[in-house]
Amino acid sequence: MEKLGKILIVDDNQDILFALNLLLAPRAEKVKVATSPDRIPQFMKSFGPDLVLLDMNFRRDAISGEEGFENLKGILELDPTTVVVMMTAYADTEKAVRAIKMGAVDFIPKPWKNDKLLATLSAAMRLRRSQREVNELQQKVEALSAPQEAEPPMVIGQSPAMNEVLTLVDKLGQTDANILILGENGTGKDVIARLLAQNSPRAGKPFVSIDLGSVPESLFEGELFGYEKGAFTDARRAKAGRMEVASGGTLLLDEIGNLSLPMQAKLLTAIERREITRIGATHPTAIDIRLICATNADLGSLVADGRFRQDLLYRINTVELRIPPLRERGNDIILLAEYFLERHRRKYGKDIRSLSREAKEKLLRYGWPGNVRELQHAIERALILCEGHTLRPEHFLLQPPPAPTPALQTLNLEELEREAIETAMKQSGGNLTRAAELLGITRYALYRKLEKRER
Repeated sequence: MEKLGKILIVDDNQDILFALNLLLAPRAEKVKVATSPDRIPQFMKSFGPDLVLLDMNFRRDAISGEEGFENLKGILELDPTTVVVMMTAYADTEKAVRAIKMGAVDFIPKPWKNDKLLATLSAAMRLRRSQREVNELQQKVEALSAPQEAEPPMVIGQSPAMNEVLTLVDKLGQTDANILILGENGTGKDVIARLLAQNSPRAGKPFVSIDLGSVPESLFEGELFGYEKGAFTDARRAKAGRMEVASGGTLLLDEIGNLSLPMQAKLLTAIERREITRIGATHPTAIDIRLICATNADLGSLVADGRFRQDLLYRINTVELRIPPLRERGNDIILLAEYFLERHRRKYGKDIRSLSREAKEKLLRYGWPGNVRELQHAIERALILCEGHTLRPEHFLLQPPPAPTPALQTLNLEELEREAIETAMKQSGGNLTRAAELLGITRYALYRKLEKRER
């Protein structure tokens, strides 16, 4: 016989509590007893019973069952998923019907027959498990009902650098290995992650993504592992975490380099044990996920600095996949530009179908620090600005990268001061007042420094 779960028995008769505890303890996960209904809220919070066996009368000579109905209402307000079985020595059809209408699962008369009681509780627990499965499924549906990309993941490019990436993606398609995707911001790490999921045996199963850089540390555990109702002040109902929702499918942890050390430890435990524990839960939940992580950070340097756990790095990068920056992809820039042009042309209803030769040359010369994402925005902006039928160089407002600061040739203060004064004098054309302003000192102080150098 399957375990009956956690059972709370509420009855003011010590003999009945003893008999029920003796009967149910070997068959239940755990049994708690209470002689007063006043303790029900405390047990509901600390014990979290799956099933409550509730007596209907507690005052001496009471036979109406009103106390039982009131306590039933209180239990279901605290947790609507709790299965409640009513008990009374004064059973009648009217009370049974009323109890069922109010949410009780069944009604047991006293004295009971053990076989009948066990059969009733077993059926009640099957109902409890079915309700839990429905709730978990509903939570998954809600979590996965966020807007998804309408288009399937597609990589545009024919450069040798991208062909190497796509070849590796094909090789990884039929594996379940953990993947670490590295690359600058905007290179399309999320697209590659979706392509990996689409080409894997888990295709068609949940693909869940979470940007760790956008989740405050105080909310991380609840977001990733989920929580039970009442686990904290605002937890008005239970919520499945992203790892639980992704079970059976693929989980993408984007920007994993932003994860704090305490959260890294919790994530490592979940990966190693393949189970999570919701906040406020007393038992873990098994998970089955294919893990993909992505970051633009140098995790090796973070490990060396003590800011990233080396054991976690070993766990997440069974295979490492590097996405090349757009500036290293050559003519892929033009292929992507033409793709984005066609997409946004239809979006804005504009009859713009081509890029001029000069515009293409300008795009190829630019360094694209924001990579594919920046290119997409540049094409969209250019299309909005264009009044003709062809995108030209003037339609692309590309910002040149800031000039690198020249490296200091010396750290000698006298030498640095001399060079600064010479530069200020050149820029001011020998005007002492202007040179002093550039240096942030008075004209007299500059004069004294020049006089000192001539000695």
